[in-house]
Amino acid sequence: MDKEPVTVKGLEKLKIELENLKSVQRPKIVAAIAEARSHGDLKENAEYHAAKEQQGLIEGRVLAINDIIARANVIDVTKIENNGKIIFGSTVTVADLETNKEISYRLVGQDEAEISKNLIFFKSPIGKALIGKSLGDMVTVNTPSGERNFEIKSVDYI
Repeated sequence: MDKEPVTVKGLEKLKIELENLKSVQRPKIVAAIAEARSHGDLKENAEYHAAKEQQGLIEGRVLAINDIIARANVIDVTKIENNGKIIFGSTVTVADLETNKEISYRLVGQDEAEISKNLIFFKSPIGKALIGKSLGDMVTVNTPSGERNFEIKSVDYI
């Protein structure tokens, strides 16, 4: 079983989601199933089938989170000496060489990734291109919209 790298914040977020699923969502869906069941014939009861489907989704997510937590390799970059190298969990500021715009990314695990918050999966095209590089390096990333070139402006372990 492969270890799943996760940041300290990411692990905390997963634990909060798991607790919500177990203590809030699960009881709600059980109540919804009981309510739908009380309406009689289950074969043609859309509420019952929808509630059962929702229950399956919740239980699947609970299992997935438990699996991730069991395999978690928690990486706290604040406790690692910053030698300017990009690693999992580091925050990287890059300059797009075409537009001269600067953007910061944080390399995180799959469940933490959220591009709108500049949290990118470390195995994404940009993440793979950045891992292992150092301050001042030039990076070429093949994206769906074409090749992009970046210069690494800063590497922070925060």
